[in-house]
Amino acid sequence: MKSLVVSDVKQKYHAKDYDVIVVGAGHAGCEAALAAARMGNKTLILTINLEMVAFMPCNPSVGGPAKGTVVREVDALGGEMGKNIDKTYIQMRLLNTGKGPAVQALRAQADKHAYHAEMKDTLEKQSNLTLRQAIVNDIIVEDGVCKGVVTNTGAIYHSKTVVLAVGTAARGKIIIGELMYASGPNNTQPAEKLTVNLKNRGFDIERFKTGTPPRVDGTTIDYSKTEEQPGDEKPQHFSFETSDDDYISPKDQLSCWLTYTNEKTHAIIRKNLDRAPMFTGVIEGVGPRYCPSIEDKIVRFADKKRHQLFLEPEGRHTEEWYVDGLSTSMPEEVQQQMVHSVAGLENAEMMRPGYAIEYDVVAPYQLKANLETKMVKNLYTAGQTNGTSGYEEAAGQGIMAGINAGRRALGKGDFILKRNEAYIGVLIDDLVTKGTKEPYRLLTSRAEYRLLLRNDNADMRLTEKGHEIGLISDERYQKFLEKKKAIEMEISRLKQIRIKPSDAVNKFVEAHGDKPLQDGIIAAVFLRRPYVNYQTLLQFIPAPEEELNNRVIEQIEIRTKYAGYIAKAEAQVAKMKKMEAKAIPEGIDYSAIEGIATEARQKLAKIQPTTIAQASRISGVNPADIAVLDVYIQQGRIAKVESNRKGA
Repeated sequence: MKSLVVSDVKQKYHAKDYDVIVVGAGHAGCEAALAAARMGNKTLILTINLEMVAFMPCNPSVGGPAKGTVVREVDALGGEMGKNIDKTYIQMRLLNTGKGPAVQALRAQADKHAYHAEMKDTLEKQSNLTLRQAIVNDIIVEDGVCKGVVTNTGAIYHSKTVVLAVGTAARGKIIIGELMYASGPNNTQPAEKLTVNLKNRGFDIERFKTGTPPRVDGTTIDYSKTEEQPGDEKPQHFSFETSDDDYISPKDQLSCWLTYTNEKTHAIIRKNLDRAPMFTGVIEGVGPRYCPSIEDKIVRFADKKRHQLFLEPEGRHTEEWYVDGLSTSMPEEVQQQMVHSVAGLENAEMMRPGYAIEYDVVAPYQLKANLETKMVKNLYTAGQTNGTSGYEEAAGQGIMAGINAGRRALGKGDFILKRNEAYIGVLIDDLVTKGTKEPYRLLTSRAEYRLLLRNDNADMRLTEKGHEIGLISDERYQKFLEKKKAIEMEISRLKQIRIKPSDAVNKFVEAHGDKPLQDGIIAAVFLRRPYVNYQTLLQFIPAPEEELNNRVIEQIEIRTKYAGYIAKAEAQVAKMKKMEAKAIPEGIDYSAIEGIATEARQKLAKIQPTTIAQASRISGVNPADIAVLDVYIQQGRIAKVESNRKGA
């Protein structure tokens, strides 16, 4: 019997022309394609497997610190992730409620199968959008401009712009102990040729790694040995369009459960480290520092007696449970021992083993702030292709790449979010300015203006921009304007009303350990006291003419209580804007500038920053280098690489 030989299709054919082509239908690809299509572009989205549209091969959840804010930002711009999770969640919680609003964030447990089905249905019903199954092998480039893609079946699709969002499928390789095989996530077919061809075109391609934990049969878990983690009594929502009254009651939500590893678990891992691909040199890719495998945790944090494990349901109509915190690439039989050593999992049946997956990424320093590649015009990249981790980071990049690819196809200018405008702006600026040597995860600590970039005010920051782009309907925009007006009017009213020192007021303040009022106090000032909220304030002042909803009240409280801190942050933004306004000419020859350190020259030449502010954020570029560069540009004697080459 002859063996089958897999080869390229020699006969190619012209399939169809589009305005925008999106390669990949993960969380980045879906947002990119929907944005481009909703802006009026004839759009094609290609995916290796239609059953993997918006799939969750890793943690079946959306949100968390910083990430949850990104989901709301995507929604405020007119994206889909927030709406989709609001329709398909099985548990919703607001995290960090004991801390300030800058770090509070929503997290939802998803029904992963319902999430996929709902998003696929959305794509299929979207006008201007065609969803098709295919593997893209190469891009078409003419005179440095991307003109379309070529699939493994020989189909040639031409377009004005292309967005690559291929995720972990790019030369994906799954590793379980000694077992290794080519595969995309969840045992799907990998894309073997695209990134190889990109590398041949001169792109810097890096190799990253991520992983997943075992899945176990929920009917075999002993929940009596674990701690229940229920959802909120009255959940909030990710989408600003979801009604406050449209929520799943606690009794209908599915709880997660908390358990821990122990010394026995750790002993099993240590005994088998010689079979752990993480430590035997089998794994080449760089893994995520903020989401390490369990074997990595045991080695790096040898003094810790236990590590948290969250048992998370993967849906309403499946008994598969995700063991969050037990990500591993250990051999299957070792994984079984590890699982059985954990309280509550002694008799758990493992339905799928955990695995590591290696994949290719396009080094993000090769991108402009609009996510277009510097090397090939009209080619954009997004999601894990750019070296990020997480569904939310992917969605944030996806909608931005889709907007910019769509605007380019329509002959319009770029749309770029600054660091003070959105976590999405922080994410993209970090990628294109600093690059990443590991899967990038968005954290609240990465944002210097995080008090301005809150979970609660994403619509205030971005809805107007979404409407200008054409992704927010006039109806939704009008509701937003009404909300904005209600907030401003009530804050203005509270600044004018005085609370007089009555028996009721003084009894209230004394009950909270405060001194009784001697004179009248402005209502807004009174609201700043930590024990006062808007509802208690209404006991001492007249109510507004129209009843305010919870989202309006939330804004009134936060803006009033944190007014001083917000003003300081806004002053910092104003300073930074001056540096952002100082543009750096394209193609500047940094080797011609005397006084800049060697490392700074190399970094500046590699990144090619567009403003003095961006240059100041590059690792290895010091304030002294920035001062020299600033003076050099102001003098107007700009040497450029192109002119030097011509002279040579």
